[in-house]
Amino acid sequence: MTYDPSLRVLTVLELLQAREEVTGAELAQRLEVSPRTVQRYVARLQDLGIPVEGRRGVGGAYRLRPGFRLPPMMFTPDEALSLSLGLLALRLLGLSQLAPAAGAAQAKLARTLPQTLRETVNALEGAVQLDASPWVVRTDARLLTDVLRAVRERRQVGLTYTSVQGQGTQRVVDLYRAVHLDGRWYAVGWCHLRAERRSFRLDRIGELEVLESAFTPPADFDALAFLRASLPATPATHAVSVWLGASPEALRAQVSLWGTALRAESGGTRFEGQRDNLTSFAAFLLGLGVPLRVDHPPELREEFRALGQRCAVLAGPAMPPTMVYDPVSSAP
Repeated sequence: MTYDPSLRVLTVLELLQAREEVTGAELAQRLEVSPRTVQRYVARLQDLGIPVEGRRGVGGAYRLRPGFRLPPMMFTPDEALSLSLGLLALRLLGLSQLAPAAGAAQAKLARTLPQTLRETVNALEGAVQLDASPWVVRTDARLLTDVLRAVRERRQVGLTYTSVQGQGTQRVVDLYRAVHLDGRWYAVGWCHLRAERRSFRLDRIGELEVLESAFTPPADFDALAFLRASLPATPATHAVSVWLGASPEALRAQVSLWGTALRAESGGTRFEGQRDNLTSFAAFLLGLGVPLRVDHPPELREEFRALGQRCAVLAGPAMPPTMVYDPVSSAP
């Protein structure tokens, strides 16, 4: 594991607070440094006024002076709840690599809070269930870190990008913002290859290098609005309105919310949206396994009739293995 020097010093302090005594060898192994380097970190803590005591010789160890504890972090109940829920929600952003770090941060937060807030935070994970949408795309946390660094430092990046068609290109980009939208992470900025503003899906970025060259981002640039406007629109030709016999909460994990509205109605959910392929949409609705009623368009009811005829053929007498169902030749 890689640490920067300041994080190593804080890790030493964290271990000393969590345990009565820690040997120099244990600290060296945990931080992946030499015992002499551990001594420098301890000296740094002492310079900051932290009373670290050491025992020299074989099996030498370090400890905080008895009775010393850093004051608890001062959070209101709402602030502590917000931090804890935010850490739990990281898994919903496709950043599974950060799950161990989020767990460690949650434990540190709980240890530093007063007793009453600590009990609330410790019980939170067992009391709350957060359901990740099936549309979330897993994202490399290190890649996102590099993107955020380039945005923060206003430095260009060189990256390899793979298009929808599978074609890879080398790009130099001025990154303005990172955006999370509809389950995916995007980087938005000026592409020097295309000479225009572009968005890049992080799951299609290969290698990325933060360059030394700097740039000045445009003032008051709304990356989210740009991304929504620039994403290719689905050629939707049918306005769909369907009643489904399940709650909106139960359906949100199964239905893409892009271009779709779900609202509670008559003990179920009103589904309204735009769809271009009614055949696949009819099959999708059947796959939900809930009661449904088609209110619009009439063509969708025709798709269900055709789908029913196809299912009747497939459910009939077993066909010879050499035969394949052909919806064209089987049409009435």
